[in-house]
Amino acid sequence: MPTYEFRCRECGSTFDVQRPMAESAAPATCPDGHDDTVKLLTMAGLSGGSASPTPSGGGGCCGGGCCG
Repeated sequence: MPTYEFRCRECGSTFDVQRPMAESAAPATCPDGHDDTVKLLTMAGLSGGSASPTPSGGGGCCGGGCCG
């Protein structure tokens, strides 16, 4: 089940909510009980490990192996 990250506008805390994709746009209540929250855009699962380029100078979507 996907995990969505939210931030409370009232207290500033961030928290995760696991829910089906069909409910991704549903509002979430802060763990402290506040209702004014916003879903954050996250890039989960897209990190390839290191944020720095590969030593060989490769790049692209697969580190340079197939798309140069």
